Formats: sequence, structure tokens, C-alpha cells
Amino acid sequence: MPVPKSEFDQLPPCEFYTPEELLEDEQMYTVYEIARLLQGLETDADIDRQTEDILLDWAIPWVMVNADDLVVAEPRSDDEPGYYGLKPAATTADGEGNDEDE
Repeated sequence: MPVPKSEFDQLPPCEFYTPEELLEDEQMYTVYEIARLLQGLETDADIDRQTEDILLDWAIPWVMVNADDLVVAEPRSDDEPGYYGLKPAATTADGEGNDEDE
């Protein structure tokens, strides 16, 4: 049920990290690791399954909204998730390098 805004002491803006703020250039992350980072946790933080499920509810849309700024790597094995990382600045939408000397 909706609650009046007046019931809250503070209403800060709803802001999320940009991919550049959240991820390291040369690293690839699972969606589980991104979920932890979005909450200010270490990528290997030990959290219970219920909490992880809630964090994933935030992380999956974040990945989708920021897809234009990310690259994806297929899992290296069947028991591993995919990985996401920052798209290099000189990479175009088709994944090709944007090297003008070619």
C-alpha cells in the first residue's frame, strides 16, 4: 500500500552507480559479484541465499540498463555463470575496434 512522502525524514535521489564507477577496466564480473558491488560489498562477501536473491533483483535490471557500456563473456564451463565487464572506450556497438589506422 502506498505511503505518504511526509512519513519519511529524508528522500534522497534514487541514484545508481555507472558501470565506470562500479567496475574495474580489466576485470570481468558475474552478475552475483555485480549485485554485491552495487550494495557496497566486496565481490566475495559471504551473504545468505535469500539476501543474494534480493540483490540479484537489483543487479539484473542494472546490467540490462547499462548493456551498451558492457561486454559479456560466455561461461568457461557448464557450471560457471557468464561474465560482464566494461566495454573498451574504442569499441563500437558491433564489437569491432574503432581504429582509424586500419
